Order: sequence, then C-alpha cells, then structure tokens
Amino acid sequence: MNSDPDFGTEWAERFSDFIRDKSFPCVGAKSALSKGTLNIVVCRTITSAWDDVRMHRKLLEWSYAYQDDPGLFRSLAFVFAEDEELDETQFEARMWERIQSLADKDAWLEQPYDERVSSDPDDPHFSLSFGGEAFFVVGMHPRASRPARRFDRPVMVFNLHDQFEKLREQQRYEKIRETILSRDVELAGSTNPMLARHGEASEAQQYSGRLIKGEWECPFRDKRATGRAAGGDA
Repeated sequence: MNSDPDFGTEWAERFSDFIRDKSFPCVGAKSALSKGTLNIVVCRTITSAWDDVRMHRKLLEWSYAYQDDPGLFRSLAFVFAEDEELDETQFEARMWERIQSLADKDAWLEQPYDERVSSDPDDPHFSLSFGGEAFFVVGMHPRASRPARRFDRPVMVFNLHDQFEKLREQQRYEKIRETILSRDVELAGSTNPMLARHGEASEAQQYSGRLIKGEWECPFRDKRATGRAAGGDA
C-alpha cells in the first residue's frame, strides 16, 4: 500500500464524509460515526489476501470488545484504497474470497460460531461469525447499482447482528428500518429489491449489493458447519 502516512488517513476521512453526507440513507452508520464507534481500517486491495490477517485480528478485537461492553451502532469498515475498476460481479467474487479467507482463519483458531445464527448461506438464518459474534456485511464499490453502495473504493462494512436484536427488544428496530428505507428510496428512486429481514431469506444475497435474479449459489462454506440455531430476524 502507499507508504505515505497520510494516505490511510485521507481514505478514512473520505469514507467518513461519504457517511456524513445528508443524502446517505443509513442512520445507524451516521450514529456510529457521530459516536466515534465507526472504526475505519484502510487496507491495500480486495483482490488479494495482503491484509486478511490484519482484518481478522480487527474482527476479533471488535467482537471481544462488544462482548465486554455491548452497545448500539458499532460498525467496522475496511476500505480497499488501491482498487478502482471492478464491476458488480467482480466485486462480489472478490468480496466472498475475503470473507472465506477470514472465516477460515476464525475456524483455524477454533473460534466458536455464534449459535444464534446459521453457518449455511442457504439458510434464512445465515450470518457470518467471528470471535463468537454474528456479523453481516454491507459491500460498497464505485460501480454499485444502488447509490447508497457507491463509494470511490471497495468497502466491506461488518455490522454486529446482536445490535439488531437489542433494537427489537427496545422496540426501535422497525422505526429505524423504515427511516432507512424511506431515505434510500429518496436517494435511488426505488426500493432496494434485495432487502429482506433475517429469517425470511438468506442475507448472503444482500452483502454485495448486486441485484440477483434467478438461481444463485453462494461460494461461502464455513469449515465448522454448525447448522442453524434458533435466530431472530435482522
């Protein structure tokens, strides 16, 4: 990656500005940014394993910190500063390569798979798991079809599944979800056809942001293969 110490800072600031922009629809990400709980890690490229060990370490730290002190609106974003021209299919393939590599490291370290979710990407209760905490991913890149997913470089944002369960317990989830959907329609002119609640359809199809039609096979397979546990809908 660029050896200039300001290079990483520049891309972290640019991504912060992207989230801060009034048109960006996700109020959860905006809250995380304003609270200082949006952690932005600038990486080299999504097309190689160059930063995978560092990414996995950050995910473990994020999970352990949450387990010690649970709190709402926390996101861990990896910005891949050296990538530019990937189309939606290429981005999706590279994103799943990084996810598979990260999950393999979690399995190799014998980290438990969060029992509240399934490790099967075909299961409607599927989520990823790192350090025993379930996550889902929001992918962004320059050529994304949805404006809310269109940033100048590829990004993978990891969000903790348990946060949404806490929002449901507080009876805040539906209001926040409707606000995000309304803002996204205002930005894009249409509802995102890939959105579904956890438990209705596998969230794996939502990660890349690409519109998936017809048959689609997720390339992810977790080595721990725990199967589905009782889960909520996120």
